[in-house]
Amino acid sequence: MTTLKDIAHQTGVSITTVSRILNDDPSLNVTKDTKTAVLACAKELNYIKKVKPTFEQDIKIALIHWYSSKQESDDPYYLHIRLGVESHARKLGLNIISHYFTHADDQLPQATGAIVIGKFDELEVKKLHQTYSYLVFVDSSPAPKKDDSVLIDFIGAYEEAYHHLLDLGFTDIGYIGGREYTKTMKLPIIDPRESFMIQKQTPLKHIHIGSFNTTSGYEIMKKIIHEKNLAEAYLVGNDHMAMGCLSALHEAKIRVPQDVSIIGFNGIEQSAYTIPPLSTIKVYQSDLGKRAINALIERIKGRVLPEKILLPTELIIRKSTKEIKS
Repeated sequence: MTTLKDIAHQTGVSITTVSRILNDDPSLNVTKDTKTAVLACAKELNYIKKVKPTFEQDIKIALIHWYSSKQESDDPYYLHIRLGVESHARKLGLNIISHYFTHADDQLPQATGAIVIGKFDELEVKKLHQTYSYLVFVDSSPAPKKDDSVLIDFIGAYEEAYHHLLDLGFTDIGYIGGREYTKTMKLPIIDPRESFMIQKQTPLKHIHIGSFNTTSGYEIMKKIIHEKNLAEAYLVGNDHMAMGCLSALHEAKIRVPQDVSIIGFNGIEQSAYTIPPLSTIKVYQSDLGKRAINALIERIKGRVLPEKILLPTELIIRKSTKEIKS
């Protein structure tokens, strides 16, 4: 491999001057003949100029996530966020280290900064602050005066979906969702969508809480049907739960949307192929990851004030909802 020393030896020019010529230093004062000779020699010897690492290549980012592979499989919401982070990091040439954070005593990977996906308790957040100078939280905001966060506008999403059902003529609207727990907290984290439905004075008999997976949605709807407690329409915490609801309703020969309307959440690809195709709230998880990467780079480059970024959703109307106005 040709070096600057080889070119300097062949042309009789100092290594420093060769380097400045090849880097097109505007302050260098040499004759045109010298410059031409050095460039011609470099070409003849097939000299390959070393590319100086970019800012992004110089930094190392830790990707801290709270879901295991099994949990990501059961509820892919966080999986798609993680993949969004990793995809954008690759495009930027970032060095990224992925770590599943199980406990506050975990040995966390050393890095310039970290993107933290999920929800963590006070001790875990303290450990993260002790380890990293720069943090961006995705789907939670435990320290809004210190760290950046990237969140879905859950309330805006449910306002739109709820008023869509009202416009269709529904007055008896239920909620089927789940709750999440940090590793050490015994009390659940109340989902903002559940809080929204409570604020709308939804009867407690129409608020059903399970887990964010297909089986839970199926079992909850089976119980609702058995107890003859069916609302006119349901907002469901994610598409997998909604798919379980559709299955239970189909088994009971309850028609969707003629007898009950369903709106899911997340907008996964499979939601377009259920029977009937599922109306849903589309969440752009990959954009969450992209915005988190960009925010972290901004902080590392010197932005001082933290930002809380709320990303909008999109209501997608398909065949699982129907107008009931006469």
